[in-house]
This record gives sequence, C-alpha cells and structure tokens, in this order.
Amino acid sequence: MRAARAWSAVACLAAAAACAADEAPTPTPSPVARVVVAAAPDAAAPVAPAPDAGPVAPPPVAPPPVAADDGADFTAEAKLLYRVAACGGDAPLPAAPDAERVAKIVEHHCARLRKQADEYRERYFVGGRAFFDELVPDDVPRVVVYPFGGGDLVSALVAFPDATEITTISLELAGDPRRITTLPADRLEDSLAALRVEIGGMLQVGSNTSENLSASQDNDLPAQVSSFLMGLAAGGYEPVGMRYFRLADDGSIDYLDADEIAAIEAAAAPAAEPAGAGKRGKRAGGKAAKRKSTWVSPNFSEAFAHVELRYRKLDDPPGVVRVHRHLGWNLHDDYLAAHPELIRHLDAKGKVTLLTKGASYLLWQSSFSTIRDAMIRGLSWMLSDSTGIPPEHARKAGLTQTTYGTYTGAFLPNARGTRHDQAFKALWAEQPRRRLPLRFGYTDVDKHAHVVVTNPAAP
Repeated sequence: MRAARAWSAVACLAAAAACAADEAPTPTPSPVARVVVAAAPDAAAPVAPAPDAGPVAPPPVAPPPVAADDGADFTAEAKLLYRVAACGGDAPLPAAPDAERVAKIVEHHCARLRKQADEYRERYFVGGRAFFDELVPDDVPRVVVYPFGGGDLVSALVAFPDATEITTISLELAGDPRRITTLPADRLEDSLAALRVEIGGMLQVGSNTSENLSASQDNDLPAQVSSFLMGLAAGGYEPVGMRYFRLADDGSIDYLDADEIAAIEAAAAPAAEPAGAGKRGKRAGGKAAKRKSTWVSPNFSEAFAHVELRYRKLDDPPGVVRVHRHLGWNLHDDYLAAHPELIRHLDAKGKVTLLTKGASYLLWQSSFSTIRDAMIRGLSWMLSDSTGIPPEHARKAGLTQTTYGTYTGAFLPNARGTRHDQAFKALWAEQPRRRLPLRFGYTDVDKHAHVVVTNPAAP
C-alpha cells in the first residue's frame, strides 16, 4: 500500500548539514541515536565539474516534488554517508564517545578516496567534457536508464550531466543506511576498508568486478548507496533526500513507510525463485533475497533493495533537484517472467536515453532477450561499449550504430569468436576510425577503448 507517513525533512544532523529552506525538521523514522564521529578533519570540499561549454537544450520538467505520503525519510543517513563513506564536503562530523579515533579513521579513508576522486574528476568530468558535449546531442531525453549498472552512477553523470532522472539496475541491492549511525570505531574502520576494495574500481576504471560487487552485499555500510554518493561527490553534486521503495504490480513506485519497513524485516522468507534467477531459500529475520545464486546473500532486509536519491548540483540554483533510482533486479528472462513489474516500469517511461557498459556481454545472450527488447522499445539514443545491443538486433529494429575507438574482439574470453563478436568487429572495420580520448567501459581484447552510439535510423 502507499506509505501513510509524511515524507518530510528529517532533523538535520548536528552541525553536519543545513536543512533546506522549504523543509520542516521532524524526527526521522530511523533516529541518529549514536552518531559515529565528532570533529571533521581538514579536507577540501569536492570540486564541481567545469560548466558545459556548448549549447544546452531547455531542460524538461523536473522530477515532481515529494508528496506528503511518500514514505520514510532517510535524508539524515544519506548526508552522513555522503560525509563519512563518500567523503563529500567538509562538514563537521557529529559527536560520539570515541570521536577522536573515528575522526582519524574517516580522515585516513577520505585522504585515499579523495585522491582517487580528484583524479577521476580531472580525467572524466573535466578532461572528457568536450568529447561528451560533442558526442551527445542536445535534444536527447533527460531521462536516463542504465541496465547492468552496478553502483556506477558516476558514469551516467559524466556522460549526461543534464539528466533530471537516472535509473540504474543491477543484481546488487541498495543496502540498509541505518547502521552508519551506530557503528563502533573498529567496525567502521573495517567497513570503510572493505568498501574501498569492493567498489574502488568505480573511481579507477568506472566499473567493479562481479566478485567485489557481490561481496559488498555483506558490508555493514550500504555499499551501493555509498557508491552512488561517491559518484555525486566526484561530480560536484550532493544528496538532498533518500527513501526506499518497491514496484507495484503495474510498475509504479510505492514508497515504504516505517511500519512497512518493519513488517518486511519481520516477514518469513518466500519460496524459491525460478531457474536462472537464483534461489531465495530460507532466510531468518526477513533478509533480502540475493538476485543470483552465486552472489553473496545481503545482510539486510528486502525493504532496502531499491533506493531513491534526490540530489542537486552544487552550482545549480536553489530548488533545482534531480532524482536517481536504483533497482536491485535480476535481468535474466526467467526472473523477469516471474517479476514483470520492472519491464512495466521501464515501458511507462516512454523514450529514454540508454547507457550500458561493462555488462559481461549478457545482452548478447538469448536468455536476456526480455530486457534487450524493452531497451530497444524505449531507445531514443544509446551509448554503450560492445556489451550493448548487438548489431544483429539493432539492424532488425531499424537502428543505426556509429563506432568510436578501436574494437578487435571481446574483452571476456567466453564472448570471443561468437557471432555477435564477429559482427561487432565487422561494424568497426566498415566505419572510419573516430577518436575516443578515454576509456568508457570495457576495453577490447587488445586493451583498446571503444564505444558505440545506437539510435533510430534517420527517416
């Protein structure tokens, strides 16, 4: 059912963030009872990316304002994670009994993370800006869908800085944000160290290994949420709201209130999932179902599978708010047959801008035809590496593909020599070589950077 509680601003973290002018501070459903840290180390605030140089099309209608019945508010947790895990800004850290030690832990973590973020920002948000401004037409939809995206919000922000709505979809679930408020120093230190390993590849090459993403589901910190917040910090954005949701049968969004979250956490485990999607099995305490049989089981409940982050660009005028939603979903045909709400949700968006990279060549497989067909239906303009829509399916749908960089074969051995691999090699061979100044997704077998633009054929 729809959330009954008011979606209003939570009480601001003490000295950590200012409440927005139009938000009335009210108690959060998950109060910050014992915040982990006390005094902020000296640190520089994230640098906003350089302003766009080229012409910008008028933005579409911004995401609707939050309604009064739209679920439990986790803005306080989002802002604390942004400061502690994502190292965004330099706000003072709230007080705690072991404040001095925790401050040193956070300072050590942020010294390492900010160095990576600075390098990523310079390479992509600054160094790649001219390329993406020239590559992406001004009139593409500002609604972006990124299947197989993992925790990689930052790549969508690099390619589409003017997006007003971004949806990422992957096997990894968002995670429970409440533990950041109570973690003792030892566990915080271990969790931050693990986080740097589990999602550290995002700020190096814009992706992470499946093994690391799987392991992140057992972190005390919500790894996916933390990864999204790292992307915001690197790109010069900040969170202004966070809540969790599920999809109704018709694909619409149903935000969860505190009572619904509690009920989900207490619920008994459901039966096994269909073939290809992994099995849920028995789960004590309402733990979430892993979305793939070989994945690490999440250590949090199903209530924290899907998250919505509202965010703003640091140099935007006040009140300009964008939205990012992440859905923890298996995109295999069997899982989608049993859980079709996602496809209904995507179809309701109409024509969108698509992004796919580092997707393990799953869209080449017949067992991922449902999501591939949905992407083709909704495609207005798409950027991908060679793990995107194969030429065979693009041609059948009347789409054209334009190549950049060099492609001589698939990055992963099990995809090499297949008909789709051969088709991509032929696609690159038949087109003039177009410059690609940076890596964006997988390289090819010979470590060449490459991307392909897919869009409808000109009438």
